[in-house]
Amino acid sequence: MGIAQDLRVAARRWRSVRGGKSASSQAAVERGALRSWFSSLEKLEHSGAIVSAKIYDVEASQLPWLDTRLDLDDGEWVSTFAAGRVVLSDPLDLWVGPQFQLWMRVGEGGAIFNGTRDSHSFRVEAPGRLYLAGYFPGQWGDDSGRISTSLNDYRKFRGGLTVVVIRWRSDAAAGLAALSAADGTGRLAAEQARIAKPVPAPEGWRYLWMLGQSDIFRSAVEDERPCIACHTERNVSILQHDAAFDLTEGSNLRWSWKIDELPSMLREDTQASHDYLSVAVEFENGRDITYTWSAELPAGTGYWCPLPTWKDREFHVVVRSGNNDLESWVDEERDLIADYRRYIGEPPRRVVRVWLIAVSIFQRRRGRAFFGKFVLQDKDGRRLEID
Repeated sequence: MGIAQDLRVAARRWRSVRGGKSASSQAAVERGALRSWFSSLEKLEHSGAIVSAKIYDVEASQLPWLDTRLDLDDGEWVSTFAAGRVVLSDPLDLWVGPQFQLWMRVGEGGAIFNGTRDSHSFRVEAPGRLYLAGYFPGQWGDDSGRISTSLNDYRKFRGGLTVVVIRWRSDAAAGLAALSAADGTGRLAAEQARIAKPVPAPEGWRYLWMLGQSDIFRSAVEDERPCIACHTERNVSILQHDAAFDLTEGSNLRWSWKIDELPSMLREDTQASHDYLSVAVEFENGRDITYTWSAELPAGTGYWCPLPTWKDREFHVVVRSGNNDLESWVDEERDLIADYRRYIGEPPRRVVRVWLIAVSIFQRRRGRAFFGKFVLQDKDGRRLEID
């Protein structure tokens, strides 16, 4: 039944994308455009704003990490501009782009990091060699960039990224401002605008380190309610808040949400269609239950995550389905012990975190939502509120 369902969803996906240009051919066009833009930077280097501009290819089949042979100095500013795609399937039009795929570190033992867009700027915090890496199909094992999955997986996919690395003589904002008017493509101006208006994580929340930073979530007010706004398109992110809470019979999670657009047009329980918005609870054993609003799956449906790197860790429970109640605030309440027993087994003794999850990298549709206050409570009156 599982394989048959996967094939049916894949067939629907194929019908929806057939006739378009292949992801592999589009990747070649995008990378070629970036190489042409890089050639135009040569005349800008003489302005004095740029110390150097280099270009690199990070192929899908290449194992992390690529040594750029650039030794960066403490305090200097660097900007990166990336283009291309790592292609999972041309017939199904499945691919990931630079924002998700490109990661960096300074020094062999430096902490890994990514950007929130296809371009990124950063200040070097400690001197060292710059390294570049493609994330998918691996998964980070630690924050220095060790891969915890099989390296053989990298041979299965096509495409790659082309990356331009600019070292600025002063700070990135000043360099971008000085040269953006002379750049007819708008790349420099777009990165200048991104730096000028950063999107910090809501207070008390942080992004899951292995998926990196994002600007998907932000503090907001919707319908006069303080909340967390979510806007996802072609990206993925998990936002976390610590929530130490001992579980007893009747312990529950309450929250409110307003979903304006679902990022999936298909049932979400296959690898080709696993785009969704959800609220999750992480337990002390490392597993989480994530409560989703599904495009098609009936409320009450439960399934393990279809992605290989998450299949034994994350369990999905559908709490709402379809378009009914979209664009309206709705309140939810889930009995955590009852859900764990029903879907997984004997529950652990403690909750450790609450998550917000947004995934839109497979179908690359837009998802928009707002999340209100979260409350963990039990029958004895213990209560933990998270704004």
